[in-house]
Amino acid sequence: MKLLVTGRDGQVAQALLAQASDDLQVVAIGRPVLDLTDRASIERVIAAERPDIVVNAAAYTAVDKAESEEETAFAVNAEGAGNVAAAAAAAGLPIIHISTDYVFPGDKASPYVETDPTGPQGAYGRSKLAGEAAVAAANPCHVILRTAWVYSAYGNNFLKTMLRVAETRDTLRVVADQHGTPTYAPDIAEGIVAVARRLASDGNTPVGVFHMVSSGETTWAGFAEEIFRQSKALGGVHAAVEPIGTEDYPTPACRPANSRLDTARFTSVFGTRLPEWESGVAQCLKALGQTD
Repeated sequence: MKLLVTGRDGQVAQALLAQASDDLQVVAIGRPVLDLTDRASIERVIAAERPDIVVNAAAYTAVDKAESEEETAFAVNAEGAGNVAAAAAAAGLPIIHISTDYVFPGDKASPYVETDPTGPQGAYGRSKLAGEAAVAAANPCHVILRTAWVYSAYGNNFLKTMLRVAETRDTLRVVADQHGTPTYAPDIAEGIVAVARRLASDGNTPVGVFHMVSSGETTWAGFAEEIFRQSKALGGVHAAVEPIGTEDYPTPACRPANSRLDTARFTSVFGTRLPEWESGVAQCLKALGQTD
């Protein structure tokens, strides 16, 4: 099986590249060769690579910056996603598209299921929700995977920020009233591969939207505490965590108070579930060079 992944330097794309094996070829291509805003470039790459499945992992992810660059966010996350889905459909290929918890308003008291009403609070969420609609409209064989709080040893993310800041501070103030599930990018990649294998082997695989995050839940402060607990046990940097409220850490974009996603449909259809989120922290610290 061969996967063509849009984007090259993102966390999920890098994690997918690491999934390559004797029976799985992964090709990740980004700009300028593959430009989401240029459908012709996508079609050329698909024709040249001849993949079995296209994975759209490329996205505009600067959540706060999107508030002042909404047009750019929509060009990539909405129109771009639609271009990828349409190019895949023209080649007779399924598409797996990565989306986000930010499509929800965050005011539900329990984890969100796929059929819950959406209501993004910011430009980034609006652009991703529009992308979901564009993908579904352009390609009937689509699997849209909503995930959340992505981190890894690659790029910029919360875990790496915490470790970096702890090098110079003894105490960090971290938001404690936003709830969700930290999800390790390599675990996301394994989930994507499971979906891809099912799509490649079963023409009757259900399509649509699925929630795919790690098992369990916490807050940003709880995430930070676990990072430092594990890092300290390995002899790495650590700091005390001072829980604060969202109002004490204002940002240009509103973050959902509840980012918890119910993954029962994903597990039922694809027969797998992502590991507990704490295990992802351990794996990430190991990937960053921390060992017993």
